[in-house]
Amino acid sequence: MNLRKFFLYTLIISVVVSAIIGIGVLLFGDFGDLAVRVLMTTFTITLCSILGLACGAYLETGRNRIMPSAGILFSVLAALVFMFMIWQRDMYTDLIGKFASTFSMLATALALLCLISLARLDRRFKWSLYVVHSCVWILNAILLFIIWFEPESSSDMVARVIGVLSILIASLTVMTPVFHWLSRKTIETATNIDSEIAQLRAKIEELERRRAELV
Repeated sequence: MNLRKFFLYTLIISVVVSAIIGIGVLLFGDFGDLAVRVLMTTFTITLCSILGLACGAYLETGRNRIMPSAGILFSVLAALVFMFMIWQRDMYTDLIGKFASTFSMLATALALLCLISLARLDRRFKWSLYVVHSCVWILNAILLFIIWFEPESSSDMVARVIGVLSILIASLTVMTPVFHWLSRKTIETATNIDSEIAQLRAKIEELERRRAELV
C-alpha cells in the first residue's frame, strides 16, 4: 500500500473520530475518563499520521530510503508508547517517559528533515541543507543527553547554544521554500538536459541495434 495514502487515510479517520467524540461530549455529556483516553488516543494517531505523511512524501521520491523509513519507525514507536501511557497509567515509569520523549523527538526531527529535503536546490543553496541537518542533530543530541542523564545543573552556555540552534533551524526551514523557488530555473534546465541525453542514448542504442542487424 502507498504509505502516503495510508497515513492520509489514518489522519482523516483520527480527525473525524476526534471531532465526533468532542461534539458528542459537548452536546450529550461530560468528559469522562474513557472519553478522555479515547480522545488522547486519536490525537496521538493524528500526530503520528502527520509525521508519517512527511516521511512518506520523501520516501516516494526514491532519493533516500533510510531517513524517511527511520522517521516512520520512530513515529509509530512514539505513538505506541504514548498509547501505552494513556491506557496503562498505573504502569508509567520515568524510563517509559524518556523513551516516549526520545521517540517523539527523533520522529519530529526526521519528519522535518524529510520535508526540507523535498526541496530541489542548486549549488548556490546546497549549503543550507547541510547546515540544517547539522543543527537538527546537534540540538537533538544535546536534548537527549539532558533527558537521559539528567545533569543536576547546566551552564548558561548550553541554554544559549540550544537557543541559537533553534533559531537557525527555524530560519532555514522558512528559507528553504524560497531557495527552492530560486533554484527552479536551474533545476528545470538540468532536468531538460538530462531528458535530452536520455533520448539521445536511446536513439544511439536503437541505431547500434539496427547496424548490428545489417552486419
